[in-house]
Amino acid sequence: MAGHSKWANIKHQKAKADAKKGKLFSRISKEVIVAVKLGGPDPGTNARLRLVLQKAKAANMPGENIERNIKKASSAEQGDYDDITYELYGHGGVGIICQAMTDNKNRMASDLRIATNKRGGTIATPGAVLFQFDKKGIIQIAKEGVDPDRLFEEVLEAGAEEFDENESMFVIVTPFDSLYSVKERIEQLGYKCEEATQEMVPKVLVDCNQETREKNLALIEWLEGIDDVDAIFHNMNMEE
Repeated sequence: MAGHSKWANIKHQKAKADAKKGKLFSRISKEVIVAVKLGGPDPGTNARLRLVLQKAKAANMPGENIERNIKKASSAEQGDYDDITYELYGHGGVGIICQAMTDNKNRMASDLRIATNKRGGTIATPGAVLFQFDKKGIIQIAKEGVDPDRLFEEVLEAGAEEFDENESMFVIVTPFDSLYSVKERIEQLGYKCEEATQEMVPKVLVDCNQETREKNLALIEWLEGIDDVDAIFHNMNMEE
């Protein structure tokens, strides 16, 4: 796999996400509501709900939270949510992907305009930034006590595409839509998956000087503070 710095980017993104686990639960709750509204409350016949429940399990979301949102979805008062991906240009040619789920597109668009007015950057036309990223599933397994050669062979048989490592974790890359099925197979083989997330992985990283990096991080932090925003991905090289 080319470029360990990809995983420096993911590590940065995860550090932000870990500090906001409540936001992850909020995202999953919205996805449960959307899935139930579209296909009903039975995961046996609703493939979309089944996938969301796998995601909830991977995030260690309490079962009572899930049940509450399944019931909530059946309420006539419950509004609809739209899953939207926004594309932005940051400072120095950096591409930023902003994933959101909202029940008010006008409010979300206004929040984005405020973000770029305050922290710079511009909102791009659809497709202008997205082509610079690949949609992948990312699974991390702690290195301690794990034979890398054996793990490599078994995860590839389980359906993984690539295998790499950072300082403390083995990083397993899967097709985007196969993340949770590969995770379940790996766990059946006796490994503990520390994290399983769907990511936008940059194809090429953009080098920035310190000033430009700080400006981009300020913009990203502002975007992450928007209530409807669930995940931010960028192609800025985070390694010194």
